[in-house]
Amino acid sequence: MHIDTRGPRFGAAVTTVVLAVVLLTGSAGLLAWQALCFALGTALGVQRSPYGLFFRFLIRPRLAPPAETESPGPPRFAQGVGLVFSLAGLAGYLFGQDWLALAATACALAAAFLNAAFAYCLGCEMYLLLRRATAPAA
Repeated sequence: MHIDTRGPRFGAAVTTVVLAVVLLTGSAGLLAWQALCFALGTALGVQRSPYGLFFRFLIRPRLAPPAETESPGPPRFAQGVGLVFSLAGLAGYLFGQDWLALAATACALAAAFLNAAFAYCLGCEMYLLLRRATAPAA
């Protein structure tokens, strides 16, 4: 089953806003929320994450059918990458290492922004590179 490419992009736009607010406010609670969203997207698939469900039930019905679909694997992997960075940011807040919290959050924000603004998913590209690197030689 393929997914509408606009869904992950919508999620990336919301994530961009959330992570920007985290950087502006230093809110560990909001970063924890984003980590939960990443965890659900990793475990259940991006289409079942909170932002994916919002897109599916409230936004997609108002749009034309998708012109493009994609495999859910790369966006799901990208959610895992986001989870790692958000957990690193939370660890920074928890252990009083603000530099780590800010750097990890900023990295996640940059990746989310690239996806939202330019449809360039860094995590998806990492997934494809790893698949090629681990594929048996032909």
